[in-house]
Amino acid sequence: MDQRTITPGQVKALAASYGVEYAALMAVITVESSGVGFNPPTGKIIIRFEPTWFKRLKTDWQDDTVHTTWENTGVGNQAAQWAAFDNAFAESADDAMKSTSVGMMQVMGFHYDELHFENVGQMWDFAKVSEANQVELGLRFIKSEPVLMLALQAKSWELFALHYNGENYKENEYDTKLLTAYKKFI
Repeated sequence: MDQRTITPGQVKALAASYGVEYAALMAVITVESSGVGFNPPTGKIIIRFEPTWFKRLKTDWQDDTVHTTWENTGVGNQAAQWAAFDNAFAESADDAMKSTSVGMMQVMGFHYDELHFENVGQMWDFAKVSEANQVELGLRFIKSEPVLMLALQAKSWELFALHYNGENYKENEYDTKLLTAYKKFI
């Protein structure tokens, strides 16, 4: 087993240390990343680059006519995600990292400060070490948002989905997917 791969024991220990049920934590991990933190063919961390966030953070993005690949990403396609990210990174490394969710729990880079990192690069470095670190990162984020922690502890999937995935969560049936995944682990 790859040393970066999280074990069920590690997930249970992390869940217990944050006061959440193992099955509830596994539901989030399963829905967010299908239970993997690193892309098997490449070994790279699982990411989702968000062009809309990049445009918000890098307000002069239209001035660059060379780096435009980032404007189109292929959801679920890690090769396309990395091509877009790498292109945005060439334009503005910090803004690209802040505009990307990483790892098993897909935490957005712009949350680095509230998760106690000095900069977004430190957050990424932490997540690249292991899936256990990625789950720790997700739990730190959930803990930093009291409504998320309460929703996860209560297994209030609609409320959790709204605050973790955004107001369009119903379009992707995020809450239903969480409930279905939860039932597999109880």
